[in-house]
Amino acid sequence: MEKISYMGKKYYTSERNVQIVIALLKIYGIRKVIASPGTTNMTFIGSIQNDPFFEIYSSVDERSAAYIACGLAVESGEPVVISCTGATASRNYMPGLTEAYYRKIPILAITSHRGDIAIGHLLDQQIDRRSIPNDIAMESVTVPLVKDNDDAYYCRIQATKAILALTRNGGGPAHINMHTGYSSDFSVQELPAVRRIDRFTIFQDLPTITEGIHIAIFIGSHKPFSSKEIEAIDNFCAAHNAVVFCDHTSGYYGKYGVYFALMFSQMKYISHHLNIDVLIHLGEVSSIVPRMNIKEVWRVNEDGELRDSYRKLSKVFAMPEYIFFCSYTPDKYTPTAEFYNVCKKEYSETINMIPELPFSNIWIAQQIHDKLPQNSYLHLGINNSLRSYNFFEISDGIKGSSNVGGYGIDGGISSLLGASLANPSILHIGVFGDLAFFYDMNSLGNRHVANNIRIMLINNGRGTEFRNYGHMCSIFGDEADRYISAAGHFGNQSSELVKHYAKDLGFKYLSASNKEEFTKIMNEFVSPVISDKPLLVEIFTKTVEESEAIRILRNLRTSKQDEMKDKIVGAIKGTLGTKGKKIVKKFLR
Repeated sequence: MEKISYMGKKYYTSERNVQIVIALLKIYGIRKVIASPGTTNMTFIGSIQNDPFFEIYSSVDERSAAYIACGLAVESGEPVVISCTGATASRNYMPGLTEAYYRKIPILAITSHRGDIAIGHLLDQQIDRRSIPNDIAMESVTVPLVKDNDDAYYCRIQATKAILALTRNGGGPAHINMHTGYSSDFSVQELPAVRRIDRFTIFQDLPTITEGIHIAIFIGSHKPFSSKEIEAIDNFCAAHNAVVFCDHTSGYYGKYGVYFALMFSQMKYISHHLNIDVLIHLGEVSSIVPRMNIKEVWRVNEDGELRDSYRKLSKVFAMPEYIFFCSYTPDKYTPTAEFYNVCKKEYSETINMIPELPFSNIWIAQQIHDKLPQNSYLHLGINNSLRSYNFFEISDGIKGSSNVGGYGIDGGISSLLGASLANPSILHIGVFGDLAFFYDMNSLGNRHVANNIRIMLINNGRGTEFRNYGHMCSIFGDEADRYISAAGHFGNQSSELVKHYAKDLGFKYLSASNKEEFTKIMNEFVSPVISDKPLLVEIFTKTVEESEAIRILRNLRTSKQDEMKDKIVGAIKGTLGTKGKKIVKKFLR
């Protein structure tokens, strides 16, 4: 942001939330302000009144100020800011903002306030603005005082939502309730740098994609894509040398999908292929944190909301995904899959690095991920089961699902049951931990349970997630079992409890406590033939081994090892040619 130099001793306030709002007004070109007198808004008005960027008018009467803003905005064709102090000042904005709401006039009301802590304690001039009438603003947000970078980020996103609401869906008024600490420090001469976020619809000219940049698509949980949508995504990838990073909840089954959770999970390694210029973000909540070096994120979703999962959001495309990908795919192009091929190669290399794993959810996923029946559905519980299977690819034709919307342990088996009712001829296979299973086990007594259901219960006697390697609660060690991981409930790994429950409900029951026992029952669990009974398989594992399996998977590669490998291969290639490179690569594997 530019440094302002002007006459006088007052510059910008030291209050960072106010600085951020001012910086955003400038970056979006909003310069017209109607200011009403007061103390609570002094940090805002005192900061902008000597900045030549702003065009400021004064109005003592807030009711009149809001109507003045309406006339100014309509005639100029520009958004107008109105600023007031505490007390009843903002109440007097309501008639004018109501007018603006029904006429879709872009008025941004910035009401200043001491903060929620001052509400309800008989302090003077404290009006509760936490809820407003439905028809005075398209968006109402609060920007609190800033104590750290997380607060600063929150203020930027909230204020951006309000600013973008001025033009969204035809436009209208918006509201920012801005907290103040009455700072008298106006010595800040430079506003903070802020990232501008733009929203586009199908009726606007879309920004161009610079030729040759590194592009990736990341898909969170998503309903299954249609064949038409998959074709559009694949054509886009072929035209722009892009890949699709996805997991078993992404609903994408096209040519360019890469299940990269294993690579993203490496604690000491980030692939040098993952320097992404533009990450195109589709879908909703994901269990995967994509560890990449991302310059900017383009979010594509019909809801048009600001979902800034990676804090690099720059553009939001409020349109169907099919329209977006078709719009960015040229009629003529030379197809390429170079990025896809190197990602697949790196994934395969890393999979081959996995040593013998202890008996665990991950080990079982390793054994059966490529043996699951074609055209079946795989339902995965939160969180250990979903993570375990996301480390591995599953065969084409298998659809994955998990309750990642609310991301809780409740309801996984019930969701599986509901899905199984839609088509009794398709197998529905579920993998759930013991807390999730017992939470929802009553659903197995439903009279609609059919033979196309198979459930694997990973019973480690606790919420082993909280004991796993890398989990913040693991610092408690065995003490976590008392209350955090809830150990010892539900029979404390009883070998009889679930067995009797399942059999009495008409299930076939199998169990295993080690690799040899599991190997004996594995084929029945993955059989493509629907038997005459639903099947429940109980697997007894140990927390220590579950945690160790995760530790091994997350530490397969290190950046230093791979840098050294590349240097050696490069040196040998230069000396011995391609044949020498192949020999060394084989040796290093």
